[in-house]
Amino acid sequence: MVTKTLIDGVSETAQRPAVRNRQIGIRFTEPEYSEVEQIAWKSGRTVADWAHDALVQNLASRTSTDMEMHIFTELVGIQMLLMKTLEPLLCGEKLTREQVSTHFRLVQTTKAAQAQEILAKRSQRQEK
Repeated sequence: MVTKTLIDGVSETAQRPAVRNRQIGIRFTEPEYSEVEQIAWKSGRTVADWAHDALVQNLASRTSTDMEMHIFTELVGIQMLLMKTLEPLLCGEKLTREQVSTHFRLVQTTKAAQAQEILAKRSQRQEK
């Protein structure tokens, strides 16, 4: 920890920021670099600082995208379970424990593929 002394003599404890000690090299075409350079300069940063921030933001958004996909998959699973169980119940039929367990197992094993299929169909519609 680093202790800072403020102007009025009061000290404040602050943690030292993490040191950036890893590097990556990226190659650009001239037009790509010019575009990146213009974007960085417009934001008042160097190309390296802008690129660092852009990559770190991408990591953060990727994590939230993973969570969104997980939540979407679970919602698809709930929808599948409701569709498989509500219709017979609304028609006055009774489901045995074994039938319900079978539905649960089926949903657990197929919900991810079903969610991917739904997203693929939606992206095809958007492309048209």
